[in-house]
Amino acid sequence: MEFPEDLKYTKDHEWIRVKGDTGTIGISDHAQGELGDVVFVELPVVRRNVKQHEIFGTIEAVKAVSDLYSPVSGTITELNGELHKSPELVNKEPYGRGWMVKVKLSHPAEVGGLLSAAEYRVLIGK
Repeated sequence: MEFPEDLKYTKDHEWIRVKGDTGTIGISDHAQGELGDVVFVELPVVRRNVKQHEIFGTIEAVKAVSDLYSPVSGTITELNGELHKSPELVNKEPYGRGWMVKVKLSHPAEVGGLLSAAEYRVLIGK
């Protein structure tokens, strides 16, 4: 199981990779493993504003349907269009092609309150 050090994590199992004022968001390798085979991802519309910890979409797998929570506040700037046709990318490449949305951060300081890879490993007992 992977825990990239360049990411920040939430207790709800989302991750964010920040470059400049934009964050790319997805779910962790642990989360996709717990869900099982992902069959559908519902994402918000571009330009939607989200607040930290707010639900921005859902992910449906064979085992369950789960809400997706935004790690930060901001405006959705891009959706991963590949997930519409290939939701299994979340299982195959959770930190790569399985990303979900990009957000322009409105409060960059929120990133500092998220979990490091080491803290996330402790949270999930790995």
